[in-house]
Amino acid sequence: MIIPSKDFKPDKKAKFFEVTIDEDFCKGCSICTDFCPKSVFESSDRINPRGYYQPIIKAEEKCSGCKLCELLCPELAIVIEEKQQ
Repeated sequence: MIIPSKDFKPDKKAKFFEVTIDEDFCKGCSICTDFCPKSVFESSDRINPRGYYQPIIKAEEKCSGCKLCELLCPELAIVIEEKQQ
């Protein structure tokens, strides 16, 4: 068993994530707005090319990268990627 030294400090750099909604796939189901624990998304009156009300990204800086929205999106319209700093 490996025991870390007393001086060990985990890397706690802040991570930032890029949130993308593919408006060609989004069907306006609002799952992302309902289930996001950080309230990154917001309902809007913007209509996408398919005729659905598309959510908007209102607070991308709050995204923790949990990818819950990406996993729950039935149309695979949401992509979460870590930003390189």
